[in-house]
Amino acid sequence: MSDDIEFTATARETDRALARIDGRIDWLSYLTPTNLDAVAEGFRDSGYKVLPELEYPPIPDDLGALRSQLLDLPMRQLGNLDIEALLIEKQRELDRQIELVRLRGRDGFTMASIDLFGDVDAALLAVAEKVLEEVPIRDRPTAQRVDAQAFMAAAREAMDSYRAKDPRFDFEVVKETTPGTHIFTAAGNLHVAFDYTCPRNRVEPLIRHEVGTHTVTRFNGRCQPLSVLECGLADYDALQEGIAVLAEYLAGDMPPSRLRVLAARAVAARMAIDGRPASEIFAKMREEYHLRSETAFDTTVRALRGGGMTKDALYLHGLVDLLAYLAGGGSTEFLFIGKFALKQRALLERLLDDGFLQPPAIVPDEFAAPPAKDPISPIRQMRVEQFYTESTAA
Repeated sequence: MSDDIEFTATARETDRALARIDGRIDWLSYLTPTNLDAVAEGFRDSGYKVLPELEYPPIPDDLGALRSQLLDLPMRQLGNLDIEALLIEKQRELDRQIELVRLRGRDGFTMASIDLFGDVDAALLAVAEKVLEEVPIRDRPTAQRVDAQAFMAAAREAMDSYRAKDPRFDFEVVKETTPGTHIFTAAGNLHVAFDYTCPRNRVEPLIRHEVGTHTVTRFNGRCQPLSVLECGLADYDALQEGIAVLAEYLAGDMPPSRLRVLAARAVAARMAIDGRPASEIFAKMREEYHLRSETAFDTTVRALRGGGMTKDALYLHGLVDLLAYLAGGGSTEFLFIGKFALKQRALLERLLDDGFLQPPAIVPDEFAAPPAKDPISPIRQMRVEQFYTESTAA
């Protein structure tokens, strides 16, 4: 570590405290409906007119105490202004996450979501509409589906390959008992619902999305002196999802329908902000954008979680920003030093150059290819509406 970078005992403990608080908030679990199967059935039985009430896990009683603990941290006594800036920004984000959970199902939730994840502004909405207008509606050949057991076996094999690169890579695949929860990554572990199925050709892209991006960047962040690079610096979600979608593309299977869904999520989030009902959002997804009924339902519910959540717009927003970064010649290896936002790039590059931060311990092979074989090269000048692959073998 460079002698020029002072990482005081106070800064180190504050960094660790922020990471601990981040782990305790777990906002996503409190905003994930627990009755999706019943809601889907009720919505279908109503002719897609009335969405039954979404149910969630109980909100913990200690949110107020957790917020007090967060705000009592000595943020102005950290000794280094760069580190102080990153940690203060993280403190503010955690405070917004607590507020998001507290306001679940109440007036003000959507504003809290916009404060945390950003708005769907006119520029992003225009990109989404351009994608939905220009990207073809194209059915894929019916592919053989794999069940949760087969998907989990493939994911464990991928984790073993990363463990072979670095034995400290100690994450696992967890079977979820809540029906309809699909797949998600939490604290670096991949959770797979017991009833999950997916087309065989989507297994590798999805594993690269979840494990190759979300888990690998968490591991690399854990290897850094700043603990918050493991759980994520403020506003890291957009870049994470952009990298994850790029990983899907590099796996050779980014169907037009997938890109259309990312754009449709942004439109649905805008409609939720505007207070449009589930019936109207679903109808737009199904009838105007021609999403499958199951996908249209999922997109609608995701937009309406908690009372109207904008997080899903981050997928398209993150991809747009990442393509701009790559067009400017940005390094793909740098993207894996931990979980961060592109707005923090210059500061993190300075800390990396000074020897405070280290290069990533693990970089997925497709992002670490030598320049002569760089699979990113044709992507660097690609527009977002071109970001899909043609049909692959089922």
